[in-house]
Amino acid sequence: MTRRSPGRILFAVTVAAGCMLALAHVGQAEAASSSLVRTVTIRYRAFDGTVRRAYVVVPSWYGPGRDPTIPLVISPHGRGVDGRANAKLWGDLPGQDGFAVVNPDGQGRRLGLYSWGYQGQIDDLARMPSIVRNALPWLRIDRRRIYGVGGSMGGQEVLLLVAQHPRLLAGAVAMDAPTNMALRYEDFPLIPDGQGLQQLANVEVGGTPATDPRAYAERSPLSYATAIARSGVPLQIWWSVSDQIVLDQRANSGALYQQIHAINPEAPVTEVVGTWRHSAEMTATWELPVALRGLQLTPTAPPPPVAPPAQVPAV
Repeated sequence: MTRRSPGRILFAVTVAAGCMLALAHVGQAEAASSSLVRTVTIRYRAFDGTVRRAYVVVPSWYGPGRDPTIPLVISPHGRGVDGRANAKLWGDLPGQDGFAVVNPDGQGRRLGLYSWGYQGQIDDLARMPSIVRNALPWLRIDRRRIYGVGGSMGGQEVLLLVAQHPRLLAGAVAMDAPTNMALRYEDFPLIPDGQGLQQLANVEVGGTPATDPRAYAERSPLSYATAIARSGVPLQIWWSVSDQIVLDQRANSGALYQQIHAINPEAPVTEVVGTWRHSAEMTATWELPVALRGLQLTPTAPPPPVAPPAQVPAV
């Protein structure tokens, strides 16, 4: 299916039969800033005890007294931005389709916004359903319908979440994700915003790929191709041949898909390849709704009430 701006989808391939992703047109007009959603800020303790924020987007009508069980999407953010910025990518989708999204600020080994798949961060992502339930007892989560969706570094962490906590997720989407952290390190000086990123990686990871190759492998989804292939989690891997931030995506997301396919040809994994700019498709006004339909994340909640919604407790 063709696309103009910001890119074209070249092809979509599915490993398991019967799981082909339907690529329907999505309008690119800006989402209206209507009252379809509201964002509630919560706080949680990360693996190291640091107090961090998470931004939970829910349908605007949802609250005490009008609280059906709804799906939850865990959405880690990209490099250098926080959960609040990531929450804005979802637009009105949670209100339109009746689900919640939790967007944590996250915490790496040393850095907050550059966690790059640290083990403690992945374990925190796995705790997000419990964190949300404890912070917002009026939000009733369908435990059978918990998903992971992220772009760029967030996609990297979604892939690691699939590998390390496969029983948690009903499906996952990784968009424009780096999957080889050592290669990512070498490419940092070559990307438009890459100045200083190697130094940040030295701090966060604890060295360079040459001095600590194991630490870089532990943050690389490619190292977990077998676990992902055998997880049984329906997974979409989106990547662009025109990506100028994650250079050579064929050696990153493309290579991960190929390895998964080789290990388990029956794995429910879909590859979507296009020519969009980095993370452009990870928005409510472009391909994010298509990805959610591929997860069968369809409306399960009733439409908004005519009367004003119940007041959501401040958190």
